[in-house]
Amino acid sequence: MTALPRFHLAVPVDDLDAARHFYGTVLGLEQGRSADTWVDWNLHGHQFVTHLAPSRPGGVHNPVDGHDVPVPHFGLILTIPEFHALADRLRAAGVPFVIEPYVRFEGLPGEQWTMFLHDPAGNALEFKAFADDSQIFAT
Repeated sequence: MTALPRFHLAVPVDDLDAARHFYGTVLGLEQGRSADTWVDWNLHGHQFVTHLAPSRPGGVHNPVDGHDVPVPHFGLILTIPEFHALADRLRAAGVPFVIEPYVRFEGLPGEQWTMFLHDPAGNALEFKAFADDSQIFAT
């Protein structure tokens, strides 16, 4: 049997305890292996690693649909119910949004719900949900 492709992503954090709280408690990700300087997370079947790296450069922003989108960023494509459940979970935890949940490209190819936030180390995350998953790569 051939395994499905999975991505591996590693990001810098300046506080592993804060990362454990945010990714484990707030986002509800399952923690995997860890050491004194890193923690593995199960990000919907993908390997996501937070590495202790106290100093890091800041990012930039690009305009998209009238919003300043932080670059670099990463995240997941969810179903619309999962998207709204996560938005509610983030609000309940008091996590501030960089870009509040809203519908981007409404009525156009690629219409999607999207939201941006930062983890405690300042890494930008985007979570989105398409009205029609066949439009993910629409032009």
